[in-house]
Amino acid sequence: MSKRASQVLLYDTTLRDGLGMEGLALSLEEKLALVAKLDELGVHYIEGGYPGSNPKDAEFFQRARALRLRHARLVAFGATRRAGGDVATDAGLAAVLQADTPVVTLVGKSSAAQVRDVLETSEEENLAMIADSVRFFVERGREVVFDAEHFFDGHADDAAYALATLRAAAGAGATTVTLCDTNGGSLPDAIVHGVEAACAAVPCAVGIHTHNDADLAVANTLLAVQAGASQVQACLNGWGERCGNANIVSVIANLQLKLGIAVVSAEQLARLTEVAHFASELANLAPNPQQPYVGQSAFAHKAGLHVSAISKAAGSYTHVDPLAVGNTERVLVSEYSGRRNIEAKLREQGSGIELTDEQTRWVLDRVKAQEARGYVYESAEASFELLVRRSLPGYIAPFDLEDFLVVERRRHQPAADAAPGSVAAESEMQAEAMAKVRVGELLTQTAADGNGPVSALDAAVRRALGASFPDLERVHLRDYKVRIINPGGGADAAVRVLIESFDGVHLWRTVGASTDVVEASWLALQDAYEYWATHYRAR
Repeated sequence: MSKRASQVLLYDTTLRDGLGMEGLALSLEEKLALVAKLDELGVHYIEGGYPGSNPKDAEFFQRARALRLRHARLVAFGATRRAGGDVATDAGLAAVLQADTPVVTLVGKSSAAQVRDVLETSEEENLAMIADSVRFFVERGREVVFDAEHFFDGHADDAAYALATLRAAAGAGATTVTLCDTNGGSLPDAIVHGVEAACAAVPCAVGIHTHNDADLAVANTLLAVQAGASQVQACLNGWGERCGNANIVSVIANLQLKLGIAVVSAEQLARLTEVAHFASELANLAPNPQQPYVGQSAFAHKAGLHVSAISKAAGSYTHVDPLAVGNTERVLVSEYSGRRNIEAKLREQGSGIELTDEQTRWVLDRVKAQEARGYVYESAEASFELLVRRSLPGYIAPFDLEDFLVVERRRHQPAADAAPGSVAAESEMQAEAMAKVRVGELLTQTAADGNGPVSALDAAVRRALGASFPDLERVHLRDYKVRIINPGGGADAAVRVLIESFDGVHLWRTVGASTDVVEASWLALQDAYEYWATHYRAR
C-alpha cells in the first residue's frame, strides 16, 4: 500500500447526498442547525447542497452567508458543464457561483461507458467538460473538488480513461479529486488498487466517497485512507441514497481511535454521540441503538459472564473507552442475567438500593419470570427499579389503581361531504374511562373521555391524581410503542407496551405486558407515574 497521508480532512455531505435517503427530509432551519453542529464537531468541509437544483438549496446558501463557522468551510455542489455547452452561459455553474462559497465541488463522469451511454457524448468532450468547469471556478478564486463519479467501475473497465479524467481536473487546478464508488459495490481490493493508481497519477490530493450497498462503505473508506486518500466524504449516521453512504460517525472514531489519525480534538470526539443523536432527533428518526460507537447498545452488556468480568476489570468487553466518543457502558437486565447484572444495574442507575444475596436472587428470579410473560427491562430501566423497590420490605407505593372501567362505542354521524338529505354517514370512535385511585386514605373516583381507550384511562387517572400530585401536569408521554409478543397468537396474542415519559428535565422508560393492550398500557403508565412520584415530584 502507499504511505498514508499525514493529515486527513473530513468532508460531510449529509445535507446533499445524505438527504437522498428514502423518507428523510430537513427544513431550511434544520439544515442550518446541522451545519452549526457539524462545525462544532470539527468537520473541515460541509457540503450544503446543489443551489441549482431547488429553491430551498438556493435560499440555504443565501442564509448561510451569515453563519460564522469556526472550523468548517462551506461547499456548494454542482455538475460539469453540459456537453457541447459553454461555461460562460451554463445555468448550473452560474447558480453554484452565486452561492458564493469558498469551496465548490463538481461532479463529472470518470467511466468511459457512462460517458457514452448516459451523457451520450465523446470521451474527449467529457474531458473538456471537466477541465473547462474546474478552470471556470479556479479562475474565480474558488477551491475546487472534483467528484469522479463511477470511478471504481470505470477504472475496472478502462483504467486509462478513468485516470485521464482525474488528470483533466488536476491539470485545470482542482485541489482534490475524489474517487466515488457510486454504485456502492466495489470490494476492498478494488478500492485500494484504484486509490493507489490515482495517487500515482495526479499531483493533487485524492479523496474517497463510498456508498454502502455491499455493507463495506466504512471499511472501504479506511482502506482508501491507508492507501493514500487524504479527504473522506461521508454522511451522519450513514444516511444516503439506497443503502446509504459511509457513516462519518464511525469513520471519525475509527480514524482517530484505531488508525491514530487525529481528525478532530479529543473534546470534539467526545461529542460524537451527542451529534449523532442530535441529527436523528432533528430528522425525526429514532437513533439506531446498535449503531457502532454511539448507539445506546454499543457498550451494553447482557450476558452474565460479561457483566462479571467488567465488574472486576472495566473495559474487559469493550474495544474502546466509551467516554472517548461520549457514550457510556451499560449493564442490561434480562432473562440472560446473572446476579452481578442486578447489582451492577442498580449501581449504574444510581438508585442507592443495596440488596442482600437473598433479595438479589429473588429479583433475578422475578425478572426471568416477567420476561417469560413478555416484559423487557433492557429499555425500561424505570420499571426495573420499581420491580426491585417493590421487593423491599417497607416500600409503599405512592398510589394504587383499585379499579377501572373503559367503554368504547362507535357513533355514526352525517359525513361532512354528504349531499343534503342523503343517508351517507361516517363513523367516529369514542372512549370513556372511569378510574378509582387511592392515595393513602384518600379514594378518588373520576371519569374522562379520550380519543381511544388508553387515552381515556390515562386522562381519568391523571385527573384522580391531580389533587395529591398537582405537578403531574408536567409529565408528558414522549413515545408509546406496542409490539405483539407472539404473532402466531392472532387476535389472542399478548402485547408489550413501552412508554417514554418526560417532565421537561428528566426522561425515563417503562414497560407493561398483557394479553389485553389496555392493561399492558396501564401497567406501563402506572410505572411511569409511580417512578416520577418516587423520584421527581415536588415535595
